[in-house]
Amino acid sequence: MKEHLQHPIFKKLSKLAEESNTEIYVIGGFVRDLFLNRPSKDIDILVIGNGIKFAEAAGKLLHTKVSVFKNFGTAMLKHGDLEIEFVGARKESYRSESRKPIVENGTLEDDQKRRDFNINAMALGLNVSNFGTLLDPFEGIQDLENKLIRTPLNPAETFSDDPLRMLRAIRFATQLNFNIHPDAIDAIKKNCERIRIVSPERITDELNKIILAPKPSTGFIYLFDTGLLRVIFPQMADLHGVEVVDGKGHKDNFYHTLQVLDNLSENTNDLWLRWAAILHDIAKPATKRFEPGHGWTFHGHEDRGARMVPKIFAQLKLPLNEKMKLVQKLVQLHLRPIVLAQDVVTDSAVRRLLFEAGEEIDSLMLLCNADVTTKNEYKVKKYRRNFDLVKQKLKDVEESDQLRNWQPPVSGEDIMLAFNLSAGKSVGIIKNQIREAILEGEIKNTREEAYEYMLEKGKALGLIPVKHS
Repeated sequence: MKEHLQHPIFKKLSKLAEESNTEIYVIGGFVRDLFLNRPSKDIDILVIGNGIKFAEAAGKLLHTKVSVFKNFGTAMLKHGDLEIEFVGARKESYRSESRKPIVENGTLEDDQKRRDFNINAMALGLNVSNFGTLLDPFEGIQDLENKLIRTPLNPAETFSDDPLRMLRAIRFATQLNFNIHPDAIDAIKKNCERIRIVSPERITDELNKIILAPKPSTGFIYLFDTGLLRVIFPQMADLHGVEVVDGKGHKDNFYHTLQVLDNLSENTNDLWLRWAAILHDIAKPATKRFEPGHGWTFHGHEDRGARMVPKIFAQLKLPLNEKMKLVQKLVQLHLRPIVLAQDVVTDSAVRRLLFEAGEEIDSLMLLCNADVTTKNEYKVKKYRRNFDLVKQKLKDVEESDQLRNWQPPVSGEDIMLAFNLSAGKSVGIIKNQIREAILEGEIKNTREEAYEYMLEKGKALGLIPVKHS
């Protein structure tokens, strides 16, 4: 295993350990990632004894600042592009109302037992006597080969002690394309309500990592099947299921949403675009109606969904800033390109879409493309062909009309100055008429044509232009 510890830092720490008569190991994610051939810049050093004291000695040796976190008994330093954390070996016990452990000094064996998963409990010796020796008491290597997530101790105890580990199990399974051991799945089902003692911020941090995985649907299916989704994100769990009336059913909007999310994830790593995919149909349960002779409808689900976005973001402690507004806008507009692709595309409809979507038009088109989940190949081909026509038309109209992030070529101040008006109803009427004329293609999006049109519409309202010297 010595070939895995080629970086000079390991020899330096090994030498320091010998000089200070300290037993140390590299443990956890760094070791796991070595075997997965995944580059890692985070190194956890386990010290049998005082981790902070050893970290401070390492800081002096490497001439770098050491950050100490006394409450957690850890210390961290940066060395080049590496982040190295030092912790003393410990054993932990838990109280039922908290996921914060009571910590005592412990042995290497104690420390490996307290780790969340077998694949994260492997250690490599760093002392001269055992440099590069793998210590793998829970067969983490075998779990890597079998693509399996298991816990060192009884999973029910592991997840009850620290319920965040349930989400971490699902996150690792999703990121690595591993399976979770059936015993661990059963333990998550039994303990899913205990996730309520974890802060929303920590939950959402894990949720975002699941969403950013190559195939996020894997994680959401685990979340749903174990009952966790119903607890942490009930609005999404509500999408699940099919209702049948008079022999007519609708598609399962939960699995449709996951397909849209996976489709989108093939083309973008943007977290907020992926959130838009998750929320695009979130209001379908609330807007679902059965119309005899017609079937199921979800009228207005895009408007209702857009109104739900701020509440969901607040509930999940997601940012209530322009990221939220982007998601809200995409949810609001997600049907528009689809409607255009089904009908004869008029220039004015394309102008209106460009006007409303602005800079988000490309993101909106990506989302809408991902929203095609029909299994009917003929329908898919027809839809994609029409969709390409819409995209071309958007490009053509944008080039000729410059409507992306549109600013009125004639402002309210221009109107007030032209007719010697104060702010009021007439100014708003003329501004709307100019905008409509540009969107309908009656006039070009230029100041000259808009100004002439303003004078004409002002006269129609009985306003008299003022001659300025």
